Amino acid sequence: MKELKDEKKFLTQLMDMLEQQLGPYTEVVLHDLKKDYANTIVDIRNGHITGRQVGGTGSNLGLEVLQGTVKDGNRFNYITQLKDNRILRSSSLYIKDDEENLIGCLCVNTDITESVKLESYLKDMNRYDINATDKQEVFVTEVNQLLEYLLQEGQKLVGKPAGVMNREEKLQFLKYLNDKGAFLITKSGERIQTFLGISKYTMYAYLDMIKKEEAGTKTE
Repeated sequence: MKELKDEKKFLTQLMDMLEQQLGPYTEVVLHDLKKDYANTIVDIRNGHITGRQVGGTGSNLGLEVLQGTVKDGNRFNYITQLKDNRILRSSSLYIKDDEENLIGCLCVNTDITESVKLESYLKDMNRYDINATDKQEVFVTEVNQLLEYLLQEGQKLVGKPAGVMNREEKLQFLKYLNDKGAFLITKSGERIQTFLGISKYTMYAYLDMIKKEEAGTKTE
């Protein structure tokens, strides 16, 4: 391909597809960069987004690419803002001829102003934060699933697999399970012993140490 017009049929079909697929809130623009920069737009759909039309000009980013200031002009999913404060999510793909010279650019600009407002409204209304300090409530279909969840959370707290925990880390692990009520689950002791790779005697010896330490802390 030497010029955009060499692939006019394909490019027109591509513009048609993008227009239909992306809808009225997305502007699709085709620039012929072999023309004077004041008149690079050769095809545009939903030009009301930026107020441009065929025969219009490109943006400052295109100038930088043509100047050579920017080596790889392709940019995807970046945010721009119009003078009236509307917010666009944009992508630009540069087209080269057979000799790797820039000859065109296909740009997509989606007006996300209203969806950003909606996002802000929903955040204010829901007041939801995945990183909030509130305790996480876990729903399971049977109690053994709850025990397995607590075992995994205990491992996360210690920061290493049960098989390589030292004595102090096992004490920390068991204290976590005790605080969370894991030993109230029927036959949980057997599963915890197996998980830690310790005997029943050792586990209860550790638990006694934990309880004595807690009792000593309370009396101080």
